[in-house]
Amino acid sequence: MSSSRVYKNRDLYLNKLIAFQDTEPVKVVTGIRRCGKSSLLKLMIGHLLENGVSREQIVEMNFESHEFKDMSSDGLYNYVKNLVVPGKRMYLFMDEIQRVPAWEEAVNAFRVDLDCDIYITGSNAYLLSSEYATYLSGRCVEIKMLPLSFCEFMVFHGFAIQETQSALGGTRKQVFGPNGEPYDLREVFDAYLRFGGMPGIADVGLDQDRALTLLDGIYSTVIVRDILEREKRRGQRQITDPVLLRKIILFLADNIGSTVSANSIGNTLVNEGLLEGGARKNAPSAHTVQAYVGALLESYIFYEVKRFDIKGKEFLRTLGKYYIADIGIRNYLLGFRDRDTGHVLENIVYFELLRRGYDVAIGKVDNAEIDFVAAKADEKFYVQVTESMTGEDIRRRELSPLRKVKDNYEKIVLSLDPGLETSYEGIKSLNLIDWLIS
Repeated sequence: MSSSRVYKNRDLYLNKLIAFQDTEPVKVVTGIRRCGKSSLLKLMIGHLLENGVSREQIVEMNFESHEFKDMSSDGLYNYVKNLVVPGKRMYLFMDEIQRVPAWEEAVNAFRVDLDCDIYITGSNAYLLSSEYATYLSGRCVEIKMLPLSFCEFMVFHGFAIQETQSALGGTRKQVFGPNGEPYDLREVFDAYLRFGGMPGIADVGLDQDRALTLLDGIYSTVIVRDILEREKRRGQRQITDPVLLRKIILFLADNIGSTVSANSIGNTLVNEGLLEGGARKNAPSAHTVQAYVGALLESYIFYEVKRFDIKGKEFLRTLGKYYIADIGIRNYLLGFRDRDTGHVLENIVYFELLRRGYDVAIGKVDNAEIDFVAAKADEKFYVQVTESMTGEDIRRRELSPLRKVKDNYEKIVLSLDPGLETSYEGIKSLNLIDWLIS
């Protein structure tokens, strides 16, 4: 099954896998379809081969392949057992394992019966849901994979940053393309805003028609395989209406970064005539909408962010926000447009914070809102995201919620045009693109 393909580096994730190599937990790589999980397994296999593990110790299986189409849990167990090299540790790599019914029984048996190190991927959070968790509770480590960051996007597309001296004595960043042609950093960032971070786009190039074809394929697979098909396999028939599903996806994609509830989604769809009948009685129940939204969260196409009351120090149960895993998919769904840039920038910052290992919430302070409260072990900071900080009104609007927070944690505003001031009474004003590449 080996291929001569060269896999581009995803060090952020590969280093996490390497850190858990030869430890007991099952390594589970999750994330939206086509974000690079299979390539990550290939990179890990490459790492093992370079470090003295022999090819015969490695078992690779991709359950999207026809070869394993009808494999059962018993079939999987016997298949691997027949490949075991006596006296050697085996390395098992199983891609899209959720397609094997009762797969967790086989994986648990490998853990008990074999000397092995196990790596699996899945495109659906259902993989790690309650039934599975009871099987391997505490015995698995999840590595959450996302589409390309802006830095990774530049590497994948052959852009390199060089710092040069500017005439004024400082430094300035210049970007050079694959053939050495110079670009403005902002131009490359605009390409990221347009095409998004799906790794496959690097294979087709920054061409709108080819990119849209690729994104259409990813979108269809997520919807059909990970949502509609999976519902059948689970024997749950909650999500049966592809039209309603698409309407909810379009609604969430259009409203990234806005507070929404299941009720507001249902009502809007009816009010805007997006659902047949138009009458209030035909509105999907909040329960139905919630089930559809839940399926979208499980397939990693959307992520939900909860609100946190900064003064009361508690999470609020109402009105979260949703962000889309990839801006390219949003552009494919809604068309390319230049409005609502603010929310798109927020979307990018949210996922960058996740990549950097932060837990992220929306901050509520009195009646004001702070875009993000980012926290991990012993670190916390507040972030506002805006397109520009050059107008007096905008500055007042963006700084005012941060000024209401009286603790000593760092407060920053990220914008594409920070103006000349780098700080306002201790609140830092940073260039968003510089922050992404820092």
